[in-house]
Amino acid sequence: MTTFTTAIKRAPLWLALNLVLLSACGGSAGTDTVSAPPTSGAPTPVVTPPPAANTPTFSNVAVHDPSVIKVGAEFYVFGSHLAAAKSTDLQHWTLVADGVNANNKLMPNAATEIKETFDWAQTSTLWAADVIEIGGKFYMYYNACKGDSPRSALGIAVADSVEGPYKNQQLLLKSGMWGEPSEDGSIYDATIHPNVVDPDVFFDKNGRLWLLYGSYSGGLFILELDKTTGIPLPDQGYGKHLMGGNHSRIEGGYVLYSPDSDYYYLFVSFGGLDANGGYNIRVARSSNPEGPYFDAAGNSMADVKSNPALPLFDDASIAPYAEKLMGNFLFERQGTEAGTGIGTGYVSPGHNSAYYDESSGQYFLLFHTRFPQQGEQHQLRVHQMFINKNGWPVVAPHRYAANDDKTVTAEQLAGRYKLIEHGKDISAELKKPISIQLLADGSISGDKTGRWTYGTEQQIRISLAGDDYEGVVSRQWHETPAQWVVTFSALSAQGKSIWGSKN
Repeated sequence: MTTFTTAIKRAPLWLALNLVLLSACGGSAGTDTVSAPPTSGAPTPVVTPPPAANTPTFSNVAVHDPSVIKVGAEFYVFGSHLAAAKSTDLQHWTLVADGVNANNKLMPNAATEIKETFDWAQTSTLWAADVIEIGGKFYMYYNACKGDSPRSALGIAVADSVEGPYKNQQLLLKSGMWGEPSEDGSIYDATIHPNVVDPDVFFDKNGRLWLLYGSYSGGLFILELDKTTGIPLPDQGYGKHLMGGNHSRIEGGYVLYSPDSDYYYLFVSFGGLDANGGYNIRVARSSNPEGPYFDAAGNSMADVKSNPALPLFDDASIAPYAEKLMGNFLFERQGTEAGTGIGTGYVSPGHNSAYYDESSGQYFLLFHTRFPQQGEQHQLRVHQMFINKNGWPVVAPHRYAANDDKTVTAEQLAGRYKLIEHGKDISAELKKPISIQLLADGSISGDKTGRWTYGTEQQIRISLAGDDYEGVVSRQWHETPAQWVVTFSALSAQGKSIWGSKN
C-alpha cells in the first residue's frame, strides 16, 4: 500500500510535460507480409545458405499495446486507437479494425457511443483496450486519456461477437480531477492515485474476476469485479495498490496464472514507450491475484516507486526491482555471416499480454516493439515463454514459429553462441552480443567464462562471471540467417536475463 499522507499538487507540472507523459498510446495500426521491418544501409554480399526445411513465414501487423483473447480457433489482439487483429497460428496476422472512425466495425459510432468518455478525457482517441468473454458475451474495457495529464476515463462496452459492434454500458472509473474528490473520496493526488488506463481483466483460478489497471501517476491498482456483469463490486474506490507511484514510469500491467507453478505473474513495462524511452518488460509473482507481488530477491512491488525528492520520472529508484525479461537488443549480423541487414533486434519492446494454451501447455508473450534504426515504426511480436526450475518465466530469444523438432541433445547444445545480457537498466542502450562457447566438458569459454549443466525437460543452469542463471533450451527460427538454431533463455536471482543464440 502507499504510505503517502500529504497530497502534492502536480497539475502545472503535468501541463508543462505535454506529450512526454504519453503512456500506452501508440501509432496507427497496419498490416504487411514481410518477415521483419526493412533494415537500413546497403546489404553486404554473403553466401546465402539453401532454404531450411520447415521454413516459417509471417504476416505482420501494427497493433500498439496488444491484449490477447482466444475465441474458438482464433487469437485476437486488441490495442490502442480501437485497433484489433486476429490469427490462427500466432504467425500470420490480419488486421480487423483500426482507428476511432465511422468505418471501425468494433464501435462504428464511438464518437457518440462513448461521448462522455471523450468529453472527460478531452481527447478523440482511445488507449489500450482489453476484451474478455463473460457468459457468452464479449466485454470491452475501453479507456481514454488526455495525454499530458492523467485525466482519464475507463468504461465497459458489450457485444455478442468478439469483432463487435460493442455497445456502451457505463463508465467505471475517472482520474485527473485536480482539486476535487476522487473515486475513493479523497482529493485527487496524481502521486498516489492512479491514471485509470491500461486495463487487464482476468479470472483467477477460483473463478473470481479482477480488473488490473494504471500507468505512471500513483501506480497500478486492482479491483474485484462482479463475475456476471463485469462491473466493480461496491465500496472499493480505486481498489488495492499493487505497484508504482510518484509518477514512476511503470505501466501496461497484465496478470497470467500458471497451473504449472501455481503462481500469478504480474507483467509490467518500465520506462517510456518511444524509441528512446528504454521500454522493457518485467515480471513479479504472487500466490494471490490481488498480491502482494514479489521479485526473486523478495522485494515487494508495493514498495517500488519513484523517490519524490528526485526529479520526475526517477528511473533509478525503480530499476533494481522486478525480473527484467527483455529490453533493447540486437543479435548483430557480422562480417560474412548469412543473411542481409544489421541483424535481428528490438527497441522498446513492451506493453505485453500473455497466454497459456491448456491443450499444448505452451506459454506465449505478445507485445509491441520498435526496431533498431527504424524510428517509431512498431509491430506486434509473439515469443514463446517457458517456466524455469525456480518457477519464473523466461522468454525465448527469437519470435515464435511452430516447430515439431523441439528436442535438443547435450551434443547439439554445445557450441558457440551470441549472448545478449539484458541487465536491469532502463535506458535506450541497444544491447549487442558477446561471444561465448559452451564446451562439451561443461565449461564456458569466450568473452566470459563459467560452467553449464543440462538437465531434464531442457532446463539449463549457467554460471557466468559469478552469476547463476536458470533457464530453458529451445530450437527456434532465426530470421537473419533464415535457419533453425539452438537457443537458451535464462534468469538470475538478481532478475537479469540472458539470451543465447547458437552461431
